[in-house]
Amino acid sequence: MPPVLRLLAAVTFMCCALQAPAVAQRPSVTALTGMRLIPGDGSPLIEDATLVMRGDRIIAAGPTARIRIPARATRVALPGKTVMPALIDGHTHLGFTNVSTMATSAANYSRATLLDHLTRYAYYGLSATLSLGADAGDAGFQVRHAPAPGAALFRLAGRGIASPGSGPQAAHNRDTPHNVTTEAEARAAVREEAAKKVDLIKIWVDDRGGSARKLTPALYTAIIDEAHRHHLRVVAHIFALDDAKGLLKAGIDGFAHGIRDTAVDAEVLALFKARPHVFVMPNLPDSGEPVDVDWAADSLPAAEWQRLKVEQSGRTPDSVASMKAAFAIQARNLVALQAAGVPIGFGTDAGASVGWTAHQELADMVTAGMTPAQAIIAATSTSAAILRLPGQGTLRPGQRADLLVLDANPLDDIRNTRRISEVYLRGQRVDRAALRAAWTPK
Repeated sequence: MPPVLRLLAAVTFMCCALQAPAVAQRPSVTALTGMRLIPGDGSPLIEDATLVMRGDRIIAAGPTARIRIPARATRVALPGKTVMPALIDGHTHLGFTNVSTMATSAANYSRATLLDHLTRYAYYGLSATLSLGADAGDAGFQVRHAPAPGAALFRLAGRGIASPGSGPQAAHNRDTPHNVTTEAEARAAVREEAAKKVDLIKIWVDDRGGSARKLTPALYTAIIDEAHRHHLRVVAHIFALDDAKGLLKAGIDGFAHGIRDTAVDAEVLALFKARPHVFVMPNLPDSGEPVDVDWAADSLPAAEWQRLKVEQSGRTPDSVASMKAAFAIQARNLVALQAAGVPIGFGTDAGASVGWTAHQELADMVTAGMTPAQAIIAATSTSAAILRLPGQGTLRPGQRADLLVLDANPLDDIRNTRRISEVYLRGQRVDRAALRAAWTPK
């Protein structure tokens, strides 16, 4: 063939190739077989189970004898392992390099830091989290709209609303949250956050040990009313029983802490019963017992790990006694609320110490009196419902393939959630070894 004709033929082939429709690539199919399966919705554990993922979705899950595995599936045998849904943390304050100040400067709150924290969450088997206020600037909204591969999903409450001096770390943080003193200011703050399309509104109703004025009933009632006009729920940071009662009467949707000053009484339990949609994310305090932080050392910055070690070793008998007394109040209240049918969610209030604290919170919930199964449900399906994450929180067909592969059964010992073999988020295996290598000083 003459050179000119060869050239024309080549050009014609290239044009046709460019115009030809692309052939869609089939999503990969993976079958996990031979493990225990905890569905996460309260149904019984399945001893010999198979779970099939196609792309980012579960297409089959149940007893192995009932599951037909597609011929093209990649099979992963998991004898002796336990598979459960990934955890969902409904109460965090991520993105700060120094959570003790929560300053609003760009140097302390950034997209890079937030993505680092969300990657650490993925490492520890968390698929999503909700930042409950003090979110500075636009970084959090950017991350919410453009989730990063291999990182937990992010939801946020924006700046949040408090009375002057009663918000988080008020001595360092005068601009976040909104500081309001009138109903007009309170409603305007809600409208500003609604315009940003926050996932909900956070308020703080706490006098910080007598050092600040609380949001008054008139102010928080105005906030709740305005938020509901914009189809937004309101979640409250509280401390006292009386404030919980007032907020329930005003139409609150959830609590980011349990009642911490005294025992719950018949009146507040009746208020909860009349409002079955109102949830509680207890965020239990330090129990006063020694906390194992060594198991998490491979993912923590050296300074953070050292701070935790010093904190553990520096406890005095008086401080331990005080911690145990505070934990006992909240533990009894948590069990009472659980028994009364209040939806119990899951939140750590974590800042710079991210990921591993979720597993400590699970252990604390069980220490308080919940069963391992109840704690897992709180941290999976219930938290998915609270964050309004459809398709997450359970291991059922049609759900997102977010799961933990564990070396031991957490229903036997809740601390087994720390024995992570693999993590899958959105159907993709998280490369935990590569993350450890990146975090380990050379």
